[in-house]
Amino acid sequence: MKTGASRFFYVCGAASGGGDALGMAPHTSAKTGGMAAAPARLGTIPRMDTLLASVASFFAGFVDSIVGGGGLILLPALFAVFPGAPPATVLGINKGSSVWGTASATWQYARRVQLRWHSLLPGAALALVGSLAGAWAVTMVSPAFLKQVLPLVLLVVFVYTLARKDFGQAHAPRLHGRDEVLALGVLGGVVGFYDGFFGPGTGSFFVFLLVRWLGYDFMHASASAKLLNTASNVAALSLFAWKGHVWWSVVAATAVANVAGSLLGARLAIRHGSGFVRIFFMLVVGALLVKTASSAYF
Repeated sequence: MKTGASRFFYVCGAASGGGDALGMAPHTSAKTGGMAAAPARLGTIPRMDTLLASVASFFAGFVDSIVGGGGLILLPALFAVFPGAPPATVLGINKGSSVWGTASATWQYARRVQLRWHSLLPGAALALVGSLAGAWAVTMVSPAFLKQVLPLVLLVVFVYTLARKDFGQAHAPRLHGRDEVLALGVLGGVVGFYDGFFGPGTGSFFVFLLVRWLGYDFMHASASAKLLNTASNVAALSLFAWKGHVWWSVVAATAVANVAGSLLGARLAIRHGSGFVRIFFMLVVGALLVKTASSAYF
């Protein structure tokens, strides 16, 4: 069992979709035997460090706005740029940056793509609640077993999408009215719970299930996933901010860069359509598969 602060920061690591799940060693404390109980002092951060983090945040926002998976770029970069910061603080910077990019991508898509707001808004609300529930659940049950399962799930997603050449090319929603509201509520709650409990691949799972279960094309699935993912990210950011694990002076720069990358990525996705998004989906899922498999088995 984890006690006190060590429980909380294990929650934060899971809620972020980073940390141990991506094979990054947790910052330990001699007093607690778990993750550090307090953030490192902010002090004076060199402008070059902030610039490097912002560049990484731009590219992360670009990838994330198309199909998710920006954490694959931003998290390793932040750990490299701020090696002395506790993981919870690095994860707080990641969420503080990406949530704005994801929200701006949602706005960009909403201007060009017809979103099914009547079904998506309840789903987004349940994604937020589910993420908080998952973060609480990880204080009671270790998510370590998912490290072994996740690569297998990603492999199924990758092979299925690769084998079905027409997968996600046509937008033909299968559910309507209350059925769609119910389905998106279940989807938001379940995947949101996963985001809070473990995290890696959340955006890709939203996209895949919106295509496979609800019949969306990749364009509409990506646009809809941004709203759902924004809600689940807000839950994680709230936890980090509550405990002071967000360096807002850094986030002010990285968030602007993330938004710029997100707007560019969303525009390219809208311009080039579902085929373009499908290619990015395959690249991101493939990268996640390699990363999670190496962390779990090697």
